[in-house]
Amino acid sequence: MVYVRLEKEWTDGDGVGHSSGDMIDVDAATLAKLQAAGVVGGENPDWPGATGGGSRDTTNWPGAT
Repeated sequence: MVYVRLEKEWTDGDGVGHSSGDMIDVDAATLAKLQAAGVVGGENPDWPGATGGGSRDTTNWPGAT
């Protein structure tokens, strides 16, 4: 599981709605789908779920769960 911040509203497979800015746990397959749909960003290296380059300082995020 990976802890990520949503960039857009999203409803999970159980029908639970999540707002933009919410932090949620998702599995790798769901993360890939969310990134492809633009629901989860990947350009900001300062939040969990970041996939791009930049700082690798992990002191400001809780990491994978």
